[in-house]
This record gives sequence, structure tokens and C-alpha cells, in this order.
Amino acid sequence: MATHENGTGQTYFPRLAAERLDIALCRASAAVARAGEIHATAQGFGVGQHLVLKMLTAVGACSQQRLSEELRIDRSVMVGVCDDLEKSGYVRRERNPNDRRSYAVTVTEAGGERLRAAETAVPAYLDETFAALTAAEREQLTALLAKLLIRG
Repeated sequence: MATHENGTGQTYFPRLAAERLDIALCRASAAVARAGEIHATAQGFGVGQHLVLKMLTAVGACSQQRLSEELRIDRSVMVGVCDDLEKSGYVRRERNPNDRRSYAVTVTEAGGERLRAAETAVPAYLDETFAALTAAEREQLTALLAKLLIRG
């Protein structure tokens, strides 16, 4: 339960977040991740699954290793994500013709349809999740985060 200072309704955290950008960003990230999982659950489709289908649709077939690295999803988690997508008929894995030791993951027609259906709900989810920000602030936040992530 939050304790209030001087009856203002303010708790300690806003002050801490103002002093420590790293903590504020971690907490904001966790809140957005929770919102994303809730949204994904409501859609019957995991965030990781959505991201994999989105990347495969954008760049074409690629290895699980590349998916893992580019989407920053742990390799062991990626195996499960691809297994689930394959069981659902949304992707197929075939031997990579350029490297027989790896598999190329490819989105299927059903996977493309599933992605398009999931994408229709994204704008409303983003509007709800970032309702405290104006459109200009969202653009600014996107640009600033992109700068941070380029280094990561």
C-alpha cells in the first residue's frame, strides 16, 4: 500500500523516477510489457509469436538464431515460440539450403492471415497503453528509444 506524503496523494516513486532515469525506464518497460501480455492473451496470441510472424513477413525466411538475436528473445524461449507457431500451422521449418546445420523458418499463408488479424488490434492497444502521451510525445519517445536501442 502506498504511503502519502503531506496529504498530497504523491508517493515516493515519482520523485525517485525523476532522479533515476534508469529506474523510471525499467518500471515503464515492465508496465508496457504487462499491458502487451494482457493484450496478447486477449488476442489468443503471444507477444513473441506476433513478433516472429511480423519479422518473417518483413524479411522472409531466416534461422531461429537470427530471429532470437534480432528480436532479443532468448534462444531457449525462441525454440518454444517456433514450436508453438509450427504446431498452429503458422510457420514451417525447413533445412536451410545455405547451411544444412540450421533451419530456415518461413511464415505460412495461415501465419500471414493470423498476423494481419492480430495487427488490426494493435493501434487501439497502443492508444490505450500510451494514453498519457500526446501524439507528438509518442513520436519523441519512439525516436529517443530508437537512439538507445541502436547502441544495444
